[in-house]
Amino acid sequence: MRTVLLIEDNDDIRENTSELLELEGYHVLPATNGQTGLQFAREHLPDVVLCDIMMPVADGYEVFKQLKAEQATSAIPFIFLTANAENKDMETGMRLGANGYIRKPFSAEELLETLARCLGE
Repeated sequence: MRTVLLIEDNDDIRENTSELLELEGYHVLPATNGQTGLQFAREHLPDVVLCDIMMPVADGYEVFKQLKAEQATSAIPFIFLTANAENKDMETGMRLGANGYIRKPFSAEELLETLARCLGE
């Protein structure tokens, strides 16, 4: 069973996305902010990170930079999840080296296809 670290500060989005992923057979580690997400990533070494950009404590870009800077977490595929619809935000995430970028609201198909691609499935 693949483990997804879901870092999302919006309760409804986090809960709905977790439920969708669990129904598809993923184990989900839900985190409410970037700091908690970093801690979970270091402790559990998930198969993939799905992370919102705009969050309190540590934003998604900071989470990404810290995980990529650490040897134990640097190879974990990372997908940005955000409500920012501007191309510059997507370009920033991809320029940093993210494996994917999903805009909210997203479809279940889009989410699952992006995860499968990032996990090589």
